[in-house]
Amino acid sequence: MELRGSIPVMTLVEPRSWETAAGLALAVSLAAFTVWWLRRHRPTTDEIERGRRTLLATKGRLVDGMLLDICELEAADGTTRTMLEYSYRIAGVEYECSQDITAMGETIKPEDVRAGFPCSVRYMQQSPQNSIVIAEQWSGLRDSIPALPRPRRVARQQPS
Repeated sequence: MELRGSIPVMTLVEPRSWETAAGLALAVSLAAFTVWWLRRHRPTTDEIERGRRTLLATKGRLVDGMLLDICELEAADGTTRTMLEYSYRIAGVEYECSQDITAMGETIKPEDVRAGFPCSVRYMQQSPQNSIVIAEQWSGLRDSIPALPRPRRVARQQPS
């Protein structure tokens, strides 16, 4: 019991005990968050790239492009990466990009890619340099060069 002036006041909890409980709860929460942060699943670079391809395949805009080359490069970790090089033009700006197709062995065979052929490119409108030619569920590769329709010949009548 506590006295305030001449009136006795009854308290159920010590004045500093709720502050101690709040501090302990905060410390436990911070420790739990730290453990979660250190043990959480971080996506691999291949998972990030697969997500980017999926986003572009579903929401990207289409533009015509040209396949420039397919080459193999040695990465810093010693692995060999297969790169697909292509170009496209948007609003008068020419883009030359490359796409790593190493992880898509079951979707595309590098020997089937023909340099110099036209292709379709999907890109994000907000960042046109973010683009792809092929994804797991979409392909911008073409089997052959499209044939243009032949112009019709109109027979001219001889004046009589």
